[in-house]
Amino acid sequence: MILGAGPGGYVAAVRAAQLGLKVAIVEGRWWGGVCLNVGCIPTKALVRNAEVADIVTKRAADFGLKGDVTIDYTAGWQRSRDVADRMAKGVRHLMKKNRIEAIDGWGTFTGTHSLSVTEADGTTSEWIFSQAIIATGARPKLLPGVAVGGPVMTYEQFIMAEKLPKSLIIAGSGAVGVEMASIAASFGVDVTIVEYLDRLVPNEDEMISKELAREFKQRGIKVHTSTAVKNVHASRKVTVTIEPSEGEASKLRADALLLALGFAPNTSGFGLDAAGVVLDDNGFIVTDDMMRTGAPDIFAVGDVTGKMMLAHVAQRQGVIAAEAIAGLQPEPIDYDSMPRATYTDPPIASVGLTVAQARDAGYDVKVSRFPFAANGKAQGMGETGGFALLVADTVHHEILGAHLIGVDATELLPELVLAKTWDLTAEEVAVTVHAHPTLSEIVKGAAEGIVGHAIDL
Repeated sequence: MILGAGPGGYVAAVRAAQLGLKVAIVEGRWWGGVCLNVGCIPTKALVRNAEVADIVTKRAADFGLKGDVTIDYTAGWQRSRDVADRMAKGVRHLMKKNRIEAIDGWGTFTGTHSLSVTEADGTTSEWIFSQAIIATGARPKLLPGVAVGGPVMTYEQFIMAEKLPKSLIIAGSGAVGVEMASIAASFGVDVTIVEYLDRLVPNEDEMISKELAREFKQRGIKVHTSTAVKNVHASRKVTVTIEPSEGEASKLRADALLLALGFAPNTSGFGLDAAGVVLDDNGFIVTDDMMRTGAPDIFAVGDVTGKMMLAHVAQRQGVIAAEAIAGLQPEPIDYDSMPRATYTDPPIASVGLTVAQARDAGYDVKVSRFPFAANGKAQGMGETGGFALLVADTVHHEILGAHLIGVDATELLPELVLAKTWDLTAEEVAVTVHAHPTLSEIVKGAAEGIVGHAIDL
């Protein structure tokens, strides 16, 4: 029995069925989860819309484009919904193809091997299972006393809106915050980001944060770092009181406020106590390397575990749980080698340790940075901002981390994930011939910098 049909749940269901297990999966709202319906997939469609809008409205002359162009956000938004709906239907097809029983409803554990499901029409059914996988995901964190509605929204309301506000305040500059900021700015929205910590995308390397701040400034996106949101008043518009760590409070006014403050696990209302599932101090489900919870026959995958709240991590966790249930011995996840991608303009991609983290871990660090501006393909594309940054140890040149910001950075990352996962050295990457001219040559250039002429940072 699988509870939740997001990336972790539906992938676990398919893998379990492939291994000969009898599988049922319960989903109360979105087949494909947040990712396919109001997250990863429609967001990437909107990002593509924004890229095209930027070219035809701001850079048309560079590409020899002439004449008036009208940008219709609603038409592009409809394309994003068509893409999302098509992908979500694909999940249903996968269930049918693999003979998985798909149940629309809300599942609640009534014991360590039993589940009650209330279906969409109100009927209730009782289920007995040998093993179960919890894949209930997470929800956006909210500000105390601030309700979502009207001009106050989370990513869900933003992505489902047919039109954009003329002005937007974004609380938080993690992946969701900066992605929505980038999309909105491309369509002429007046965007202001308020970040509590001292830099944008604070989980990324500091040099990535500085480069993104520079790019956002050029695009007219206003940023307040080291600043707290103290009060929100919403009516037809929204007024936000902000307070910097040094200085006096002030007020911002806009048509809308987007809350992008991180995520909390969905663990309430599922009868986890009856199942014997243990939560940590932050409310996430505690699991071992095989994704097994405190209840021996119940596993958990995805955002609800809090390990790394990314769809591709959830998918891998789902495979591990299914294989462990089937009696196999899957390789545990090395979370340090899990890729991270943020689809701003320019996009950000990273894996492993930042420069600061590597030094804090005791490594004697060697760093190399290679710019997109020195890459022939990037010049031909007219996309010369950003760089590839490699972090390696000075003894063996083993790659400890990689951080990219620039055109198609997310598509360049897998080579470095492979290198990090299998302990390849910068020399081994550097001597690998990369086709010319390709963007991938910036990876080779950064590796060559580790080998011969690292930048002294």
